[in-house]
Amino acid sequence: MNKFLVKNPIISEKTTKLAALRKYVFLVDKNAAAPEIKKVIENIYKINIVNMNIVNAKSKKRRLGMNVGVKSGYKKAIITLRGGQKLDIVPQ
Repeated sequence: MNKFLVKNPIISEKTTKLAALRKYVFLVDKNAAAPEIKKVIENIYKINIVNMNIVNAKSKKRRLGMNVGVKSGYKKAIITLRGGQKLDIVPQ
């Protein structure tokens, strides 16, 4: 089990609203599999995950004048906790 599979929680306006529904979003390694991610998050934060969805965002081309670049893609995991549990990673 590699704790570096989970990079950091994603904190934005949308994820703050999801936290009220016991859903939290984490940026994870692109090569990580769902069962590995679930085990790592449960061990790090000592919680029980009821449901988990994985979103794989593809890379996109970005342009600034004549210069063309690439915005790298990423993978994120959206977890749902069991009732009565919560994480203190989202600012209130």
